[in-house]
Amino acid sequence: MNIDRLVFAVAGFFIMASVLLSVYHSQYWLWFTGFVGLNLFQASFTGFCPLAKILKAAGAEPGNAFK
Repeated sequence: MNIDRLVFAVAGFFIMASVLLSVYHSQYWLWFTGFVGLNLFQASFTGFCPLAKILKAAGAEPGNAFK
């Protein structure tokens, strides 16, 4: 799996987990959901994604979006 797909998979997992936590634990988890969404939004314009940098340093195969 390349970095692009890993970023989408991790972001999707974080969003689903934080929504479930906001339903069953505390609504403050929605702040985390918003943070993930804003990070994805800014990455679409700037090409900078902290998770992509971490995955690249860990040796994941680069994709087209995050090189």
